[in-house]
Amino acid sequence: MKIARIETFLAPPRWMFVRVETDEGVVGWGEPVVEGRAEPVRAAVEVLAEHLVGQDPLRIEDHWQVMTKGGFYRGGPVLSSAVAGLDQALWDIKGKTYGQPVHQLLGGPVRERIRAYAWVGGDEPSEVRDAVSAQVEAGFTAVKMNASGRMTPLATREEVRACLLRAETAREVLGDERDFALDFHGRVSPANARRLLPLLAEYAPLFVEEPVLSEHMHAVPDLVNASNIPIALGERLFTRREFLAPLQAGVAVVQPDISHAGGISELRRIAALAEMYGAHIAPHCPLGPVALAASLQVAFTIPNFLIQEQSIGIHYNKDAELLDYVADREPFRFVGGSLLCTERPGLGVDVDEAAVRAADAKGHAWRNPVWRYEDGSFAEW
Repeated sequence: MKIARIETFLAPPRWMFVRVETDEGVVGWGEPVVEGRAEPVRAAVEVLAEHLVGQDPLRIEDHWQVMTKGGFYRGGPVLSSAVAGLDQALWDIKGKTYGQPVHQLLGGPVRERIRAYAWVGGDEPSEVRDAVSAQVEAGFTAVKMNASGRMTPLATREEVRACLLRAETAREVLGDERDFALDFHGRVSPANARRLLPLLAEYAPLFVEEPVLSEHMHAVPDLVNASNIPIALGERLFTRREFLAPLQAGVAVVQPDISHAGGISELRRIAALAEMYGAHIAPHCPLGPVALAASLQVAFTIPNFLIQEQSIGIHYNKDAELLDYVADREPFRFVGGSLLCTERPGLGVDVDEAAVRAADAKGHAWRNPVWRYEDGSFAEW
């Protein structure tokens, strides 16, 4: 069996899919994308396809090594995301070839269900109560929200109180038996993070995500020691080597994204590294159905899995939803806020190819917002 054709499809709201077809008619799907930079990832997939076409799709590890190391210049989000999507598609082909779900090829499941959380926005404090209540009614046992909107480098008392109000409101709605996580989203400076973390402790968040930007990794040890709230980060890290420093700093939860951090092959290695440090995995996944399906295949097999992000109803989803691109929605049916293990072959997702091709005919050019402070200078989004 040989790889015969590789195609990419831009699909609203901000996703991209890759379809890898073999000469025996087996098709694998992946999701290679950098949100807001889909076009250069598409070009990178085309370059990597020069290596893959004509090759045996089952030699996944060899292809991963060549795609990540075969060029003199390596790494970065664009290349790593292109590799990630292609890696997902190759695992999908391998599972379908052997008639097994990918989680069986990775050693078999260690759990029967995957706890997931729902997004509830959080940019506007007034919306938190209704949004959290809606997800509780939908059966979710955990939610995540942004801790703030735009925040000045040294926050005013009003900004601090608005952040605390979000946390207080979420805890009131959820009670003590459910969880919420707060995403600082890199909007919070190291100084603000040191101030906020101790103040948030009484509301007991499940974790605080990305309290500082990845380029401020030197600040992470101080933040770990500033509060008893577990610290999470990793959506902007792309290799296991990049995860070593935060793990050594004491981060409790790492959040590799299966569509950015080298795909299934690298995500399971990151999980193994995290296990050595007693850290848990909460895969980042505000993306589409293939990325979620691939994340689940790994999550079923890793002992240090914590909780899964998923994008159904997320505020970024305009013009399309995750379930719009699947022919069978059953694998994405939540039971008590969890997704159940299935034995469907490959990634376990039945992609609606006609819907994907129709979406690509329209395409998208999604870009993240650019925020500014009142004086006109750039503010982190």
